[in-house]
Parts: sequence; C-alpha cells; structure tokens
Amino acid sequence: MYQNDPLKVLTGEVRLSYCKLVTPEAPRNNPTAEKKYSVTLLIPKSDVATVADIRQAIEAAAQKSVNSVWGGVRPPNLKSVLHDGDGVRESGEPFGPECKGHWVITASTKNKPGVVGIDNINCELAPQDIYSGMYARVTLRFFGYSNSGNKGVGCGLGNVMKTRDGEALAGGASAASDFAGIGQSVAPQATPGGYTGAPQINPITGLPM
Repeated sequence: MYQNDPLKVLTGEVRLSYCKLVTPEAPRNNPTAEKKYSVTLLIPKSDVATVADIRQAIEAAAQKSVNSVWGGVRPPNLKSVLHDGDGVRESGEPFGPECKGHWVITASTKNKPGVVGIDNINCELAPQDIYSGMYARVTLRFFGYSNSGNKGVGCGLGNVMKTRDGEALAGGASAASDFAGIGQSVAPQATPGGYTGAPQINPITGLPM
C-alpha cells in the first residue's frame, strides 16, 4: 500500500529494462496494438519488502475486481504479472542474463509518465538521460481486467524517479563509458600560431619546429 491506496505500490530501487518512457510504442509481438508508455522492472530478490507490497496489491486488485469486473466469480487461475527472472518467459525462452537474481514485472500506461531525478523531483529528465539500464524507484497501480475472454490483474505504470545511472542494456553503451578519461585528459599545447594540434617535425633535425 502507498498513499493509503491498497492497489498502489512505490518500489524500492529497481533496474529498468525495455524502457519506453519518452515515446509510446506498440508491443513487439503486436505492432498494430495501441501504443503505450512502458517499462520492465528488475526487482532484486533481496528486496522482499517491494515484492510483498506488489503481491498484496495484486490480491487487493483481484478482490476488488470480483464484482466490479468479473461478474462475481473470481477466475480460478489468475495469470501472474510477476515473473521469476531465474526461470523462463511464457514463451518458454529464458530471461536475459540481466534478469538473473531478480523478479521481473512490466508496467504500462496510455498517459505519459513523469520521469524525474532524485536530485530534483520537480524537473523532468531530458530524453537522453532516460535509458534501459538506469536505476529508479517507480509507482505502480494494479487493476483487474477482462478482455476477449482473458481475465487477470494488470500492472499500470505511474511515475519514475531515477536514482542513479547504470550500464546501458540492449547492447548500448553510455556516454560515460564511451568517453571515460577523455574529459580529464590534458589539452594539447598551443603553438605560437594558435594551432593546437600535434607539433610539426623538422625533416632534417627530427626535432619539433
């Protein structure tokens, strides 16, 4: 429970994957579906408090939906939105190596979420500062659904507060890793003519000109 809402959760620090927080996109397996903002959360298994809060919110959403969504009958086998990163996906494929030792959950929303930094929660982050691999705390809200015969509890995305940078996922490299050490390097010495490139060598003496 968060802010006295039994369906709402504020996570501890999680790592973000499949980060689509700047521009909405359709699911990869259904490109004609409605575009949404979404993100996959990697929750360390050591964070038992966050996982307990999520499970309690899922149960609260299920209880609320029995009459309001499911016509008075609770579905016998609710599909879980919380997955074991050490296991396999619904397709049978294993989760990626970044998921090992984590619980995995995906949240989405039609409305653009607020994405701020922990140092200034009143200012939206620039798009280049939002990426898969960064760490954050996230608000989630759970709800029951019934769609084309499918019944379950979904995970809605609230807002995101970036806590720190992390190694970029999906094969990308961060600017910090690409240019490590360059910003601290000594600038080349200027020559009398103002040229800051490498000094020219006298072809006869072999000494700088």
